[in-house]
Amino acid sequence: MKATKKEFRDGQVSKQEYLEKMYEVHAHLFDYSELMKDTNVSKIVVEDDTVVATCRNSGVKLICAKGDVRSVPLTIFNLGDYEANELNMQLQLIKDGDTVFDIGGNIGWYALHVAQKYPGSTVYSFEPLPPTFEQLRSNIRLNGAQNITANNIGFSDSAGEFKFFIDPAISGNASMVNVAEKEYVQVFRCRVEMLDSYVSSTSAKVDFIKCDVEGAELFVFRGGINTLKTQQPIVFTEMLRKWSAKFSYHPNDIIEFFKPLGYTPYTILPPPISTT
Repeated sequence: MKATKKEFRDGQVSKQEYLEKMYEVHAHLFDYSELMKDTNVSKIVVEDDTVVATCRNSGVKLICAKGDVRSVPLTIFNLGDYEANELNMQLQLIKDGDTVFDIGGNIGWYALHVAQKYPGSTVYSFEPLPPTFEQLRSNIRLNGAQNITANNIGFSDSAGEFKFFIDPAISGNASMVNVAEKEYVQVFRCRVEMLDSYVSSTSAKVDFIKCDVEGAELFVFRGGINTLKTQQPIVFTEMLRKWSAKFSYHPNDIIEFFKPLGYTPYTILPPPISTT
């Protein structure tokens, strides 16, 4: 579009030719209007330097990150929704007034929905990657979510500054190892704390933990063993063999870790098929 506009301004094409060539692109606006009818995106607003998608089911607004092919709003548009079963289960388990830790906050998909549905809750969202953290903060401001505290840190079983690897085209795969095994990932040094230390410093009473950190989940829990033992929050975590293998453990090790703490594992099952 920029090149076409420059051709017109430089007198290389006529006004009619320019308008026809531009319409070839503008026509896709109507495609978007038609295609998003069957998705959880109800509105896409194009503003100066920003594209914002609004979720149909919740009204939550999300900024579309340029260059990220797997960004949450684009995933909703392409596939219809984003981790709907996981979100619905969390919203059933959380109660208004709960203190929720969103570990691996990314751009705020879970934190924003919890904060909106339960205005009496307190949500702490943790995202160590600086560029993703800025998206998280922008989305919090965009939605006016006053009950979310954004923290630019990660958690593990030791504290310090550690390397994190991120593919800018798939920001959700950011991890402490190059899980995507791509050569062109970006590397950031990010601050990492132990969950127990953070909870102690804030005197938080944790009711619910969501943890999705691309394979490093076991290390997060090891660094929070006292919190888990004494406060017994509900824990909702990703357990994926292909990611945990990068950290040299099996997802079953997470289950074994939680057993002596009095936890019982559950998983989300699809709804039963009706026979009527």
